[in-house]
Amino acid sequence: MESDLQESLNGVLDLLQTYVVGYGLSFLGAIITLIIGSWVIKRLVKLTHKTLLKRQIDVILIPTLVGVVKVALYAALIFAVIAQIGIETSGFLAVFGAAGLAIGLALQGSLSNFAGGILILTLKPFKAGDYVEIDGTGGAVNSVSIMNTVLKTPDNKTIFLPNGKVAGANITNFSMEENRRWDKVFGIGYGDDFEKAKGIILKIIESDSRFLKDPAPMVRVGNLGDSSVDITVRAWVNTPEYWNVNWDMIEKVKKAFDAEGISIPFPQRDVHIFNEK
Repeated sequence: MESDLQESLNGVLDLLQTYVVGYGLSFLGAIITLIIGSWVIKRLVKLTHKTLLKRQIDVILIPTLVGVVKVALYAALIFAVIAQIGIETSGFLAVFGAAGLAIGLALQGSLSNFAGGILILTLKPFKAGDYVEIDGTGGAVNSVSIMNTVLKTPDNKTIFLPNGKVAGANITNFSMEENRRWDKVFGIGYGDDFEKAKGIILKIIESDSRFLKDPAPMVRVGNLGDSSVDITVRAWVNTPEYWNVNWDMIEKVKKAFDAEGISIPFPQRDVHIFNEK
């Protein structure tokens, strides 16, 4: 009985010795690879973070990009360690590929918003505080995150736009340029003096220091309408002053026209009534 037990114990020891001799070096190499790889990855992640800061990448985008690089490097390290041990990695790759495809299909909308956020934060078609119009939706940019863009409307409504749609939309940025042209049309009656009306408008513009001298303002007849002679006015202002100038000019021109007896017509119709006998 004792001899049988001794033989079994010897068999187990021989088997362990075989595995240690056969796989011990592989396990040791895998552990060394893991330790060195982790050290290298930490240095590469720090280097990536510093590089993105030097390139003035948006601060919102930096943690996301660093996280993607970190995950990719650790995934590569794990597969290297598994291969070092001697385990076949093709099965793992197939499983991870299938899992990635399933997750991608399930999160298709979120991934689209994520990619759109990266494009917006990288290309910077607008920044916080800019007044923009995105596919007909207008407002001041309140914030830009990796998933959505938040607008504040002039009447203090908050609009959340998914970045996937924003990245592919027509974007009009009213705040990007330093100067902006102020366009307005004023209608006067056909019996009124156009030259007098033109002089009044030019005088108001010249007396307002917010208007730029170059390019020079333009006041011309733009259209002969059904009920009015339409005067087109074009003058340049600093972009932050645009709306203040707009409201002030409308009031000033109306008061000046009233004081000088220039009419601002409205559509009229003559109605003829016939009595049938």
